[in-house]
Amino acid sequence: MKKFDIIVIGGGHAGIEAACAGANMHCSVALITMDKFAIGRMSCNPAIGGTAKGHLVREIDALGGVMGKIADRTGIQFRMLNKSKGPAVWSPRCQSDRKLYSQEACKLIVSTTNLDIIEANVIEILSENKKVLGIKTSDGEIIFCSALVLSSGTFLNGLMHTGLKSTVGGRFGENAANGITQSLINLGFESSRLKTGTPPRLKKDSINWEKLEEQPGDEFPQPFSFQTEKKQFPFQRQVSCHITYTDENVHKILEKGFSQSPMFTGIIKGVGPRYCPSIEDKIVRFADKKQHQLFLEPEGLDSDQIYLNGFSSSLPAEIQLEALHKIKGLEDVIMIRPGYAVEYDFFPPHQVDLTLETKLIEGLYFAGQINGTSGYEEAAAQGIVAGINAAAKIKHLPELILKRSEAYIGVLIDDLVNKSTDEPYRMFTSRAEHRLLLRQDNADARLMKYGNKYGLIPKDLYQETVRREKLIINGVELFNNIKIHARDINAFLVTKESAEIDSTETISKLCKRPELSLKEIIKINGTENIPLVQELNDDKIALEKIEIELKYEGYINRQQEMVERLERYESAKIPLTLNYSTIKALSAEGREKLNKVKPRSIGQASRISGVTPSDISILLVYLKS
Repeated sequence: MKKFDIIVIGGGHAGIEAACAGANMHCSVALITMDKFAIGRMSCNPAIGGTAKGHLVREIDALGGVMGKIADRTGIQFRMLNKSKGPAVWSPRCQSDRKLYSQEACKLIVSTTNLDIIEANVIEILSENKKVLGIKTSDGEIIFCSALVLSSGTFLNGLMHTGLKSTVGGRFGENAANGITQSLINLGFESSRLKTGTPPRLKKDSINWEKLEEQPGDEFPQPFSFQTEKKQFPFQRQVSCHITYTDENVHKILEKGFSQSPMFTGIIKGVGPRYCPSIEDKIVRFADKKQHQLFLEPEGLDSDQIYLNGFSSSLPAEIQLEALHKIKGLEDVIMIRPGYAVEYDFFPPHQVDLTLETKLIEGLYFAGQINGTSGYEEAAAQGIVAGINAAAKIKHLPELILKRSEAYIGVLIDDLVNKSTDEPYRMFTSRAEHRLLLRQDNADARLMKYGNKYGLIPKDLYQETVRREKLIINGVELFNNIKIHARDINAFLVTKESAEIDSTETISKLCKRPELSLKEIIKINGTENIPLVQELNDDKIALEKIEIELKYEGYINRQQEMVERLERYESAKIPLTLNYSTIKALSAEGREKLNKVKPRSIGQASRISGVTPSDISILLVYLKS
């Protein structure tokens, strides 16, 4: 009889994080996948990070996850997005080598102690008395466990569509997973359908690169992981991506295929991602736009395939190719594989708790696209939370619940549980109300304490983070007190076209001027010779964080005050056993939604769609009595 502490179903990004977290917390873990060589395979774009998604990767890394490390080892272009905007929205992104990423992920899994890979097709989730027992495979084998993380991606009853042709499968060339959905429905779960898509792959040598706009990576790239050795980084040869555009002629060709579109003819029942629509959906929804930007991104250093980002489609293959030939630089392009849509089962996420444990079956956790999310990073973020909590449950450790005010991961899970979703959920910086506090550069300061607490972050790395944070606090205090005289700085201010000062001004106040940098200011009047400043000059990360703290001090303080005001609601706990049906003063919708979500606090209850401020007031009075 096989028995593990934790079983993880699915070898995608959520499964990798869940399995590694559980194993590194000293639990015996079985990662069950239909193909061990598909572990970490990138179904869509071979890229990690991007706007808000890069924040998630940094947070996963700060918790002790592996996505950032794998991305750093296999990235072939690194860029920090949104540098022209404020630091709250700076987002790291890398183009990955698809083949290397999967190889590196598989190598990491194989080398992790306490972690076994089992190739099998799971058809049933077993439980008894509302507690998970294990799984049953298509071969009839039963494997037992104390906790189970289900991270099945797009494979649950997966169906791929190109034009009017449909093929069973969760990804090109791979089978669907059948049986699990019905097994969960039999246990009382509610399921639905979503869809996502991918663009055509193009033959590299058939593209006229001279006609395209080049998009190089950063001159001095930054790694995702706080543990990556910068002297060795980047590990791979760096390459450029390229940009081109559709036009009205391209749109007219695509429109010819609408009568054979599985999306427009109703063949696809699942709802697609609003924020990453197919090219045909863009043409309909943004009919006033005469062109759409497309990115040509290499699939790998040794690959002859190019990913056409922005051209996701499920139109007939011949229509896709005809339209491609009207795009600048693609006049003679060879299409290796057409784009397609994939439709799959998911389970609306009001059925999980903030720990990602399901409310119906104890010890059963959902992570990734099964919860209705879209994207590798959103999946991995859920995977590490589910893995930590599954192991914590077994080890009798405190559970991990991240607040909205301390992590984008907290925003992600809070949104899923409280608002649920009927379309693929994607993370954006705009979803976080405290985003200036949740910058990608301070993920270590916010979250490494948790990674260290669960044994996923080395003690010396955590101590280095604590040291740097003390250095930053001391640096901010120093610059708040050091004053520079007008005679020492006015000549410099004139060169920067900045207003002169009358007498003296603190470094912190001068730093708030957008045209001035902290590094330039501290060179004036011998400030750079102060021992603490010399230490900061040797720690560029600390100095950059201090500059952000000083420039945005007012905004940061206001957000911090808001967090503190809301904290009293977060600390007002609600018993999970509370039956809201007995509180007749609540609105009918309020009772229904509160019973459905079972919030842990007044703060969480206040964010549930359909729960009114009046309901919250009534609930506060009820709890006090």
